[in-house]
Amino acid sequence: MKTLVFATNNLNKVEEIKAVLHDSFKLVSLEEAGIDIDIPEPHHTLEENAGEKSQTIYKLTGKDCFSEDSGLEVKELQGEPGVRSARYAGDNAGPEENISKLLFNLKNKSGREAKFRTVISLILHGKEYLFEGICKGKITDHPSGKSGFGYDPVFIPDGASITFAEMSMDEKNNYSHRKKAVEKLIAFLNSYNEQE
Repeated sequence: MKTLVFATNNLNKVEEIKAVLHDSFKLVSLEEAGIDIDIPEPHHTLEENAGEKSQTIYKLTGKDCFSEDSGLEVKELQGEPGVRSARYAGDNAGPEENISKLLFNLKNKSGREAKFRTVISLILHGKEYLFEGICKGKITDHPSGKSGFGYDPVFIPDGASITFAEMSMDEKNNYSHRKKAVEKLIAFLNSYNEQE
């Protein structure tokens, strides 16, 4: 079974991706790999930030690895919070502050269309491959639900009537931007393995 180091310290993301991978690959988190670093995300695009993380871990371990960067992009706010989604209300802000700022900035605006976008950077035998997943939806007027993380309490995906935070993991994975990107990653790895 192929082992991949997942360049994240976010245990919610690890669990979400493990639920999609099933038994296709062995996923090793940074903690399980004995790596205790906080990789900076200094760039202006999700693609560059994902690449920064995977390249850093590849240089440290020499092992095949992948990372992801995700952002919420709100049409009415010209794509904000985007690449700064985790730090929208400040570098030390938590999800509640980020959500409060988002809802404040959308006050008196009519458009609520938004999309979650994930970019995965895979380093395989030293070469980088990128995969993207998108989930379109809309922002609610107020938070609802206790599950998930980040902006999940204020995001309803197209085709649903409840927020990500009101869904089980399985329900969320029916829509998840991260799942879509991971499925592209898995398809690529499976076809890559067949070629080897």
